Amino acid sequence: MLKDKTGQSVPKATFHTRDGHEWVDITTDDIFKGKTVVVFSLPGAFTPTCSSTHVPRYNQLAETFKKHGVDEIVCVSVNDSFVMNAWQQEQKAYNIRFIPDGNGEFTDGMGLLVDKDNLGFGKRSWRYSMLVKDGVIEKMFLEPEVEGDPFEASDADTMLAYIAPEAPKPVDVTIFTRPGCPFCAKAKHMLEEADMAYEELILNRDYTEQTLRAVANATTVPQIFVAGEKVGGSDDLESWLTHAKS
Repeated sequence: MLKDKTGQSVPKATFHTRDGHEWVDITTDDIFKGKTVVVFSLPGAFTPTCSSTHVPRYNQLAETFKKHGVDEIVCVSVNDSFVMNAWQQEQKAYNIRFIPDGNGEFTDGMGLLVDKDNLGFGKRSWRYSMLVKDGVIEKMFLEPEVEGDPFEASDADTMLAYIAPEAPKPVDVTIFTRPGCPFCAKAKHMLEEADMAYEELILNRDYTEQTLRAVANATTVPQIFVAGEKVGGSDDLESWLTHAKS
């Protein structure tokens, strides 16, 4: 049976990481000593739930966590450093520290090293998250011990609700642009002034005009979407921001 280790110290371990062309050993003291750290651990890099939901949301909410006293967010997986580094780059998750527990030393110390032989994975980590203060686990969210790969409790929103239940969450914003567009530059500046993080999609790199017509029913840029709703162009965004402040 998997055990909640709330109130206990994290196990001692050394992680063999690759920084450029050099091997760098990082210990649990390096990560946790004197710091407040959110850890989430998962079965494997590049796997579906981990890549589509678990990592992206922690990466998106990283600044919100930091505003509420979290020094660092750490992703742990029983994978080697080359895989973890490649996964971080593929995810563009630079707000998170990716830690390779290649030998499963840390995960075994947590009592959460499980068999995934049926998938050809060998030994991997059970999915969980925890808030660690100066090496002591203050709160742990352990996924239920059921078949498959449950993802109900270790998500970023659950952790944030524990740390700062009243904290406003960032609004999801996407902006369609094209290179050299002055109205796009104006819209991005307005979003930055409003402290609204956004994802930018650039014409002929991330999308085509056909996609713009299909999604926004428009051929001009920028086209801004906020929380699933179309705002429109830069003038529309200016009006939307003015209304949002009132």
